[in-house]
Amino acid sequence: MTGLADRDGLVTDVLAIARRASAVVMRVYAAPFDVDFKAKDDPVTLADREANALICAALQAEFPGVPVVAEESDPASYAGYGSAPAVWFVDPLDGTRDFVRRNGEFAVMIGLAEGGEPTVGVVVCPAVGRAFVGAKGLGAFEVAEDGSRRRIHTSGAATLGEAELIVSRSKRSGALEERAHELGFRKLTRCGSAGVKGTRIATGEADVYAQPGRAGALWDTCAPEALVRAAGGRVTDGSGRVIDYATRELPNAHGFVASNGPIHDEVLALIARLGPPLPGPGRAV
Repeated sequence: MTGLADRDGLVTDVLAIARRASAVVMRVYAAPFDVDFKAKDDPVTLADREANALICAALQAEFPGVPVVAEESDPASYAGYGSAPAVWFVDPLDGTRDFVRRNGEFAVMIGLAEGGEPTVGVVVCPAVGRAFVGAKGLGAFEVAEDGSRRRIHTSGAATLGEAELIVSRSKRSGALEERAHELGFRKLTRCGSAGVKGTRIATGEADVYAQPGRAGALWDTCAPEALVRAAGGRVTDGSGRVIDYATRELPNAHGFVASNGPIHDEVLALIARLGPPLPGPGRAV
């Protein structure tokens, strides 16, 4: 059994779990499937449920006693998680809307928070065959099927004029998105899945991902945040505060901003000046 302190072994073991869940997701993706709704504009599929069950069982077996806060689990199963020294946050299929649309922009995500801080992130993007791991003190890597690792790092963009801004495909980001080019961003890209967007920031393929308003829940952001931070980037909520993963409140009510680091404060200043988007339905990030 790998302990939480063995970061290298930990990311290897957790990635193996995420890859198994990804195989489940792709099996469902390859055939016609039904779509249910937990709430308006909040779809769920067999892939969400089966991957959730697999990941939770595997984490509980490998790391007994560590709570698993997973999107498709009964909240009673992780009651009191906020007082635990370490907690897993799991989104078994991040980007279910995009899974349903079959555009490939979805991910399997497993994150670990310790003392309220995200320290380990594993993100697998099964439709495109890419997998990423990151851990505090270890760094961030893209991992090939044979287990070989390529170190990844956020970009060196120092100004908005050099920066590509990524926003949600499903939920508008208000004036920041509407005025992106006027505000000086080099490029605006809409993309599904917080996990996919996080990998693009961590690899330096894009420079900032901003969702100023409601930004899903802690299971949507723990793994991407850990990955981006391990790759040298910076993450806060929309007002510049550190996100606390030991809170009893699961929704990210104040937004999510992940960047390469150098342009983070400038983006936060824009958000403060423009104001957050109006509240709307959905929980997409």
